[in-house]
Amino acid sequence: MDHDEYAAHDAVGLADLVRSGEVTRDELVAAARARTAAVNDRVNAVVVDVDPPAARASAELADDAPFAGVPFLLKDLAQELVGYPTSGGSRSLSTLPATENAAVVERWLDAGLVVLGKTNTPEFGAKGITEPLLFGPARNPWDTDRTPGGSSGGSAAAVAAGIVPCAAASDGGGSIRIPASACGLFGLKASRGLLPGGPQRGEPIGGTATHGVVSRSVRDTAAMLDVLIGATDDAPYLAAVPDESFAAQVGRDPGRLRVAVCTASAINPEPDPEAVAAAHDAGELLAGLGHDVVHLDEAPFDDAALARDFLTTWFVSCAAQVEEAKRASGSGDGGFEPDTLLMAAIGRATASVDFVRAVENRHTHLRRLAVFHETHDLLLTPTTATAPPRIGAFEQPAAVQVAQKALLTARVGGLLRHLPVVDRMITQNLGWVPYTQLANLTGRPAMSVPLHWTPDGLPIGVQLVGRLGADGLLLRLAAQLEQARPWFDRRPPL
Repeated sequence: MDHDEYAAHDAVGLADLVRSGEVTRDELVAAARARTAAVNDRVNAVVVDVDPPAARASAELADDAPFAGVPFLLKDLAQELVGYPTSGGSRSLSTLPATENAAVVERWLDAGLVVLGKTNTPEFGAKGITEPLLFGPARNPWDTDRTPGGSSGGSAAAVAAGIVPCAAASDGGGSIRIPASACGLFGLKASRGLLPGGPQRGEPIGGTATHGVVSRSVRDTAAMLDVLIGATDDAPYLAAVPDESFAAQVGRDPGRLRVAVCTASAINPEPDPEAVAAAHDAGELLAGLGHDVVHLDEAPFDDAALARDFLTTWFVSCAAQVEEAKRASGSGDGGFEPDTLLMAAIGRATASVDFVRAVENRHTHLRRLAVFHETHDLLLTPTTATAPPRIGAFEQPAAVQVAQKALLTARVGGLLRHLPVVDRMITQNLGWVPYTQLANLTGRPAMSVPLHWTPDGLPIGVQLVGRLGADGLLLRLAAQLEQARPWFDRRPPL
């Protein structure tokens, strides 16, 4: 099977070819490995190879497994595969092999997927770009001088580059939707609790993070959700499971929806005109499809307050991750990146009452969003406020790095919260992705749909946020948009 034939099918289509006997599993694996060899040195998407025996361990399943024989990549963060380290992009964990599979990995293997490797991610998934010191930056196949986003940037780069049709991802603040937007892919963050997070952890980042995939087709994402959905025995609670499969809903009429378009952001008061154009154009497309579309001059929630609450919990979580990694590996501060140590220091200096308040404030944001959803089915925003930034755009100047290191050495974490260096880091990290954290803090489903490309050929997605449990509705609408403005055959010039 040559690359053109391989890339002409999504994961569902490749599985159909295996079931019909038109291709073998080994042929698909060979095609994926050949594409990896051809392009990975340019995109740095796959950073851990899984050896052939392990890669084909799942291929012993019956051919009627939903994804039997389809090549697949795991994200190198919270998706443990027995015998292989899950570094989370951190040197501190890069040599510690997993002793048990993550629940989602177990389900992917049971579905017949053939795991060939693990993908690049920023340290502990803490940024909207993928430039870890451990592996070096992942690069965007649409322009290799630019980021593929993060934290699932390696997965998105691999799918956009044609290495695999669909890849594992996760989302704690936009980490499925941001790279989907940057790489011209489809990505959906599921409702809170719908997919398992264990057994290594309970609710990642207090329930704001979830697993998922990035894909080139809506039906791939739907079928992958069907594979993953449902609680495990050690889950903290039982989420309501839809009566019918997500795959069965793809192609069904979503009905006439009330959609509110909003590009306003207190975090970034001046989003790029191309991001604004992406949202407005999507609104016009939806109106043309018969939906009721209105435009809002301001966000229906306090996004500046939401960002503060998000970052407070994120910094505390980062501090806990660093301490856990130190215990597991016996490493000192030398095993972590400077920005990670900075975030961890801020997290350790956060008063417990401030952390609890930030967690409780989620309910305030949720209630405001619930009021919005009383009169609107969906909130539509750009997924990102700009096109994908250039590699290295967010690196701290040398003088700032020196000052930052001195402050960390002095262990004055409380002071760090009030210094301009922190404000600058926050503005940089959230300034180009101010729209995605809402769905994580409120637990609502949200998706990025690839409907817009800039005149320079760079993708910018549009985000749609729905009510709790509206995952199926989002997939039905995404399929309608996919049919109205197909994107599957739009490939980067790699």
